[in-house]
Amino acid sequence: MRLTHFGHSCILVEHLGKKILFDPGNFSHGFEGITGLDAILITHQHPDHADPARLPALLDANPGAALYSDPQSANLLEGDWSPVRPGDRFTVGDLTIRGSGGRHAVIHPDLPVIDNTVFIVGDAENPARLMHPGDSLYIPNEKVDVLALPAAAPWLKIWEAVDYLRAVNPRLAVPIHQGIITDQANGIFYGRYSDMAPEGTEFRVLEHESDVEV
Repeated sequence: MRLTHFGHSCILVEHLGKKILFDPGNFSHGFEGITGLDAILITHQHPDHADPARLPALLDANPGAALYSDPQSANLLEGDWSPVRPGDRFTVGDLTIRGSGGRHAVIHPDLPVIDNTVFIVGDAENPARLMHPGDSLYIPNEKVDVLALPAAAPWLKIWEAVDYLRAVNPRLAVPIHQGIITDQANGIFYGRYSDMAPEGTEFRVLEHESDVEV
């Protein structure tokens, strides 16, 4: 499986001949010229995960891409988006993708909690080859191979992210959702996650726009 990180929560997954793009939001850059996508997946409606300004051009450049999102985003975004709820599953080629979770992390009790679909990508060897939790700390209670780990967020403390990383206990964790902090601050977060990851978990930062075999 190959991963390319376009900043923040936007990741391109290439596996078994299929190309799937997650969360092309307004804090992410470099995804604009991608073509040949088989699917585009949106975890939730916030613009840092679904950029309303650039999504239409991405969809025009990828007319064959299947579109999947949380239920609320399916009603809000332009395009023919299929809502994915917890327990739903669909296929993209030989990949099976399941929806789970369902709710965004609480930012503040006074703010409404919106939909957030966790996407779990599986193949014949591992039903949880990769998990993208969006803005949630959903624990799947199954062995996840690669976890896209929220690294920094208004709703997240470092200790919460460390405990989440330990609870999921993936083979590999790659940080996402770091677009809200400056590059100089990355080490504060990355150092803790690397040092405090559970035994057997590799914490690896993906270089921007460089595809990496994982």
